[in-house]
Amino acid sequence: MAQLKTISPTSSINLASYGPRRNTLPNPDNLICSGKLSSFQELSGKSSSLHGHAIVSNNGSFTITPKNQGIQAVLSSNTGTEVTKATEGGGLRGKLNKVVLAYSGGLDTSVIVPWLRENYGCEVVCFTADVGQGIKELDGLEQKAKASGACQLVVKDLKEEFVRDYIFPCLRAGAIYERKYLLGTSMARPVIAKAMVDVAREVGADAVSHGCTGKGNDQVRFELTFFALNPELNVVAPWREWDITGREDAIEYAKKHNVPVPVTKKSIYSRDRNLWHLSHEGDILEDPANEPKKDMYMMSVDPEDAPAEPEYVEIGIDSGIPVSLNGDTLSPASLLAELNEIGGRHGIGRIDLVENRLVGMKSRGVYETPGGTILFNAVRELETLTLDRETIQVKDSLALKYAELVYAGRWFDPLRESMDAVMEKITETTTGSVTLKLYKGSVSVTGRTSPYSLYREDISSFESGDIYNQADAAGFIRLYGLPMRVRAMLKKGI
Repeated sequence: MAQLKTISPTSSINLASYGPRRNTLPNPDNLICSGKLSSFQELSGKSSSLHGHAIVSNNGSFTITPKNQGIQAVLSSNTGTEVTKATEGGGLRGKLNKVVLAYSGGLDTSVIVPWLRENYGCEVVCFTADVGQGIKELDGLEQKAKASGACQLVVKDLKEEFVRDYIFPCLRAGAIYERKYLLGTSMARPVIAKAMVDVAREVGADAVSHGCTGKGNDQVRFELTFFALNPELNVVAPWREWDITGREDAIEYAKKHNVPVPVTKKSIYSRDRNLWHLSHEGDILEDPANEPKKDMYMMSVDPEDAPAEPEYVEIGIDSGIPVSLNGDTLSPASLLAELNEIGGRHGIGRIDLVENRLVGMKSRGVYETPGGTILFNAVRELETLTLDRETIQVKDSLALKYAELVYAGRWFDPLRESMDAVMEKITETTTGSVTLKLYKGSVSVTGRTSPYSLYREDISSFESGDIYNQADAAGFIRLYGLPMRVRAMLKKGI
């Protein structure tokens, strides 16, 4: 079903919703920018001080509100399309009060806005999460949302939360899907969906909506998060309901409803970008026999064109979590962004993967994860010093299931949360630093050190020592090999 609570196309129902909250107390953290900004870049330039805050756009002004405070929904009066009073009457498929839409500003989500209003008679609050996809994707969103008929645009900077609370736990767990995939999109969807649930509560919405197709994994990731965090919310998934079948249909619908087509040139690839990675799908990649084109890549240079001299980086790690680069302590998002730049210029982190989607089909994607690849190698290498054999084996086996849960959208599943607690305990002594050499697409570990290292030079040395007596090995081998010896004796009739 498309909704948690079934919405009949022929019936009209009114659903209870939370009323919008007002913050009437003076707060020095509140910043109101009157008038239009010439560019979204002016606001994004202040991003270092706005992590986790909401940027609420209403009628040409921005309000930056600290997280956990309410967001007041205000209906814009000068949208490009007429905004009807959503509380009167219903739509073609039922009645909702207010819907929070995961909004990118592209063709699909721009068309979803009028479609929701037409089919559910509701106000639409567009929500955009900044997870590091780049300023170009955020620029101009206010105008696009208003032109589509939205009553409000909310933008939240989630970069630090994304890296700290989603990426780094996966990194600590060693989670990797089907031997290659470092879960870039899989980790981003729950942090976005969680923020949507928060915004729905703050603006008094009774439903959420996304633009995921019915053939992909993302629909599951979004909706399982909605289920886990607020099962009372209705969920509308237009791609599973409407008659639009492709790009041309969407353009025709946009023209019919006076929504400006937001793009004039269609990228031949379907891409998803965040601070962790950039994925590429579609076009020639749909044939797994085709080599990706050189000009497809955007985060990394071709390893053949990378610098002729290697570059060394030192990653500081505290209890399995990266904390510093070359001796400088950085915030999670800043650390990853810096490594993306360094790794990208050396052609690090390119993978070409045919993966098994959750919905049953196989798909082929190419991923660029320069900073993430460096960090993954660093954390795993430090564990060779701090974890014993049995612990490494158990951790690696759990990491497979952990990755599967994340890939399948079960971030808020108690099983993943319990496994995360185990991973936190296992890695509590994984502290130290790792030095890596970056050269033409390769990452090589050249050194590692830890105050909790289980490596003892006085034991491992070929020189004689007091702790390890080489003569003891004879008895150990006889006992360890006893099952094999007994089996051989049986075959020989001894």
